[in-house]
Amino acid sequence: MTSSALPATSPALAALQKSLGPLDAQAAGLLVAAATDLSLVIDAEGVIRDATFGSSDLEGEGCEAWLGRPWVDTVTIESRPKIAALLKDAAPGAVTRWRQVNHVSPTGIDLPVRYAAMRLAKDGQILVLGRNLRAMASLQRTLAETQQALERDYLRMRGAETRYRLLFQLGSEPVLVVDAGTRRVTEVNPAAARLIGRADKRIVGQDVVDLFDATSLRDLESLFAGLRVTGQATDLDARLGARRGSVRVAASLFRQENVTSVLLRLASSEPASAEAEPPRAGALAVIRSLPEGFVVTDAGRRILTANPAFLDLVQLATEEQVRGQPLERWLGREESEAAALFTTLAQHGSVRHFPSYIRGAYGTVEEVEVAAVSATGGGQPCLGFTLRATPRRAAVSGGRELPRSVEQMTELVGRVSMKNLVRESTDLIERLCIEAALRITRDNRASAAEMLGLSRQGLYAKMRRYGIGDLDTPEDMGRPDDMGRPEDMG
Repeated sequence: MTSSALPATSPALAALQKSLGPLDAQAAGLLVAAATDLSLVIDAEGVIRDATFGSSDLEGEGCEAWLGRPWVDTVTIESRPKIAALLKDAAPGAVTRWRQVNHVSPTGIDLPVRYAAMRLAKDGQILVLGRNLRAMASLQRTLAETQQALERDYLRMRGAETRYRLLFQLGSEPVLVVDAGTRRVTEVNPAAARLIGRADKRIVGQDVVDLFDATSLRDLESLFAGLRVTGQATDLDARLGARRGSVRVAASLFRQENVTSVLLRLASSEPASAEAEPPRAGALAVIRSLPEGFVVTDAGRRILTANPAFLDLVQLATEEQVRGQPLERWLGREESEAAALFTTLAQHGSVRHFPSYIRGAYGTVEEVEVAAVSATGGGQPCLGFTLRATPRRAAVSGGRELPRSVEQMTELVGRVSMKNLVRESTDLIERLCIEAALRITRDNRASAAEMLGLSRQGLYAKMRRYGIGDLDTPEDMGRPDDMGRPEDMG
């Protein structure tokens, strides 16, 4: 094993030795005790012959019982190779690199200590300096518990929103959500789209009264006027447009995110069609194909199985190279990170969005986000971990954020061909220009066509393509000789 010891002599230490002069044994012992949380004197057989504790935090940890025992017997099983490495690397005039080990404690919670060692003379005793990491481990556990509490609150809120969305989409009752100020439809569920006889994208953004027959216009305007004044409105019977029949309309007012909206319920006897249950693929095949690293370990955190994505993270070729190895061999830039993750997992049974690092076999360090769960049921308890590489987002030049639609398109680079991206960008720009022209001209389509440099027939073709406006009226169909210019039909 190559020693990574640090030289004990340097110009600064030489100057300090010259200024302090030779110290006697008592003074040197007091200096070591004051500078460290604990110090141990180990003989050539690895037995603890003397111990000094400079911190009251170690009381009750059973440290007094270490005297006369082999040092390696005071630590947990996974820390014994580190003790052996410290004893082997200790040499006169050099200090080994710091290593974290865990001592068995009567309190039931392991005592983490960071050690460095130096041999006092050739084939002589070894002086071991230790730093108590219990406070740091406690702080990391507190931070992890706080993060998990925030994640649980967020999941509860997201769960409530998911239940609302699920009920809204799967409900058999046709429902429209309408902006109370503009009367434009903001959301529509599939049952309402089937009842009205239009695609949902052609309903969203429309004035809700345009979805009904002209004979019901006055009743609907009275309904919205009553909602604005009193917040309540009586149910009414109305007829849908395009001869879709009569419906019973019930309206309720509510506020969300500082916006007042109206929930319109349309009474319909049309049964909702049952959705076919999607086919299920083999669970094991899906897990092995995941783009995120997936690992299953036993209760001692030794790897039982791992998917190819995890092997890519740790820069290894086969699953046999990781099977049986402790997960903390690769997880965490500092050993205390993995300890904090495992402690939180043992206390709560699951962990989400835990930030950490993966150390590759060839020295790479990659930031990951860990989710873990403890499966205690069944014959063999095990732990499951997913490791997702944290995405690196390129900064936008000039410090200005891109529009959200453009940002969404750039995120598709590499997954969608450039030809499709250009076509979708062109469609988006055309739709935005047409909507802006109609808004400026107050829905005067002849003026909007002239503003855009299109013929009326070309404008109608594009509006029909993008589902803009209501093109079912005869005056919107255009005259037979009102044909679009060739450049309008692209």
